Amino acid sequence: MFRILTYNVHYCRGTDGRVSPTRIAEVIASCRPDIVALQELDVGRARSGRIDQAREIARELGMHMLFHPSIEVMEERYGNAVLSVRPAKLVKAGPLPGRPGAEPRGALWTTVQLGGATLQVVTTHLGLRRPERLLQVETLLGPDWLGHPACREPFMLLGDFNAVPRSRAYRSLAMRLDDASVAVAGRRRIATFPSWLPVARIDHVFACGIEVLRVETLRGRLARVASDHLPLLVEFQIAAARERPARANALQTA
Repeated sequence: MFRILTYNVHYCRGTDGRVSPTRIAEVIASCRPDIVALQELDVGRARSGRIDQAREIARELGMHMLFHPSIEVMEERYGNAVLSVRPAKLVKAGPLPGRPGAEPRGALWTTVQLGGATLQVVTTHLGLRRPERLLQVETLLGPDWLGHPACREPFMLLGDFNAVPRSRAYRSLAMRLDDASVAVAGRRRIATFPSWLPVARIDHVFACGIEVLRVETLRGRLARVASDHLPLLVEFQIAAARERPARANALQTA
């Protein structure tokens, strides 16, 4: 059994206004994940004390780390990261399409060796407006990302999608991929935002070739104050090849 966590950390600024990578690391450490996908990390930014938040959190957790900046201005960077207890290999990192004047968005694709299998992990943080989210989803499902021949099962796409289950962006993903939350009976309404009174499910874990065992948000006192999102945790195991759905080239040919 393995654990993967997705967490929008809001540049480690909690609901109390305090910026603390250490507090974020404590929340993550409480569930001992094998892989962590983080969004909204500051690296070298004045507003958060010039700290490399991705490196600091990884150091405190004793995990390997890969970071991709969606925004880079001089020495200030802001973006997404994948942390892993085992060395992760970078496959691709790059921007996603958006509208003029909107905050740039990006994705990070890594591989991690788990239980004798190579797990493909793609994390992202999508835009705030519906048209850009739809374009970004189309890009992620296309030949440069999940539809790439190298992105073989098992794989996971996770992060902050800014999309609730009734949205077109979510439905486009759920038609092609398995939503880990829906895969667990009785756990279809796992809200992640806002952390102090979660009512919206906008953070998701989509997968192929994975058997989902448990899905939950971390709702402890520290998690409710450390960021404006709650972390979403998925326990899973790698499905045997014979047990995986017959969709080997579904994304490449759709």
